[in-house]
Amino acid sequence: MVVGLDIGTTKVCAVIGEIGGNGLLEITGVGTSPSTGLRKGVVVNIEATLRSVSQAIEAAEMMSGREVHEAWTGIGGNHIEGINSRGVVAVTGRNRETREIASDDIKRVLEQAQAVLIPMDKKLLEVIPQSYTVDDQKGIQDPLNMIGVRLEAEVHIITCSTTGAQNLIKCVNRAGFRVKDLILQTLAAGRAVLTREEKDLGVALVDLGGGTTNVLVYSGGAPYSISTIPAGGTQVTGDIAIMKNISQETAEKIKLEAGCCWEPFLEDDDEIIVPGVGGRAPQSIPRSQILAIIRPRMEETFKLVREKIDKLSFTRPLGGGVVLTGGGSELLGAADLAAQIFNLPVRVGIPLPVGGLVEDYRKAAFSTAVGLALEGYDRMQKDVFVHGGESRDKGGPKVWEKLKDWFEKEFF
Repeated sequence: MVVGLDIGTTKVCAVIGEIGGNGLLEITGVGTSPSTGLRKGVVVNIEATLRSVSQAIEAAEMMSGREVHEAWTGIGGNHIEGINSRGVVAVTGRNRETREIASDDIKRVLEQAQAVLIPMDKKLLEVIPQSYTVDDQKGIQDPLNMIGVRLEAEVHIITCSTTGAQNLIKCVNRAGFRVKDLILQTLAAGRAVLTREEKDLGVALVDLGGGTTNVLVYSGGAPYSISTIPAGGTQVTGDIAIMKNISQETAEKIKLEAGCCWEPFLEDDDEIIVPGVGGRAPQSIPRSQILAIIRPRMEETFKLVREKIDKLSFTRPLGGGVVLTGGGSELLGAADLAAQIFNLPVRVGIPLPVGGLVEDYRKAAFSTAVGLALEGYDRMQKDVFVHGGESRDKGGPKVWEKLKDWFEKEFF
């Protein structure tokens, strides 16, 4: 069993995946609960957050009929930072005469690349290899067993706030569960919604969350840049509440049911009923007025994202365009408005089918939670392959055969 736990500003999502007989992951449980203990992706109320975590996981347990003990947990927010770094080492290899690159050489060059100064209040979250260079040959994805003298690695290093990570782990632990590991939320969302072709061509993943908008740019198949915009769906809801003098709850309901940010979709300017406040009579307003409130905020958010992307230097344009995901991407007309602002192809990213309860999880709002389960499954498989031992219990596909082939190749 693999559990993905997405703790967001407005909701907590839990996804339970089980490894089938074919060695593939199938989603068997999905649970959500409102989140009130976070602000812009950072925990500000531990008690409220742990209650939300418990409710979401319990709902997923009821659906799947399984009991959860640990979860791969997502982390995000303004404190996340990413930098590109480079490391160079001389190849020692198993055979000093042929200079064949061994796994130890790859490990050393990655350690060299991540030898950067990290502030005391930050911790290392991810070190993601982008590409390798063997002597003068660039753009290598896997240099293992190649022959060379000089090995170079380009990596993307992601850091997070130490206290932010500790508070998140504390919330999950106090709710009665163990954090298997922390995974960057946008990295997980990309695992769920992006295709390999899009990553190779270059693509910008824009995760429209409740408190923040997170941007992850892929170039050449690997993460190149991450950034966070301190604006999200709660700002849109707040604008509606202020302009129409209604509660946040009513404004959220109107946004979800009648919200739109692209004029051509309003063929008939229907009237919507807005409940009165303090005993006042309900009022009827056209949807075009709601659009006039929502569109400027969405435009502002997309323009801030475009500014971040424009500052990056690419060897070639983003051939994969822009992929929107997260709850905000489900707003009617969001992709059309984004396409106009980015001047690139835009689509709404929903989790790619992996089996199980397809109709329940194939929504943009579940992208991160599903991606956390998939990323956790990938890391479990990698850990089994590297360390052996638990492969029968973990359900890895043909792990012992892989270990046998590797042993024979190395020693015979």
